Amino acid sequence: MADYSCLIVEDSPMMRQLLVFAMARVRNLRVTEADDGVDALRKLATARFDLIVTDINMPIMDGLKLIRRVRTDENHKKTPIIVITTEGAEEDRHRALQLGANAYITKPIQAPQVIAKVKELLGIA
Repeated sequence: MADYSCLIVEDSPMMRQLLVFAMARVRNLRVTEADDGVDALRKLATARFDLIVTDINMPIMDGLKLIRRVRTDENHKKTPIIVITTEGAEEDRHRALQLGANAYITKPIQAPQVIAKVKELLGIA
């Protein structure tokens, strides 16, 4: 039984698989996948997550809108959010963190960096 649950929101199947693969190295972490912000909100409506990992550039609803929605939701407003994106511009980082993201990682990602950040935000030693 997993002690922690993580929602990965990423429209690229290849990138999503990479993240799922990296998260598999975090013990007791159950991963749920969503392919865009709308799909993520559907999943957030029916389950609680200890962590959300999201891309910014996605069709239908992007990661910034998703962060805004999560932060206004009573059930999830304290849930840590990691943004993983190709958007390396300082203004994008600033906006994501201002909206309530807890961490901002630019692609190409390094699995150890992502795993370390996940463990830090979940309080896993």
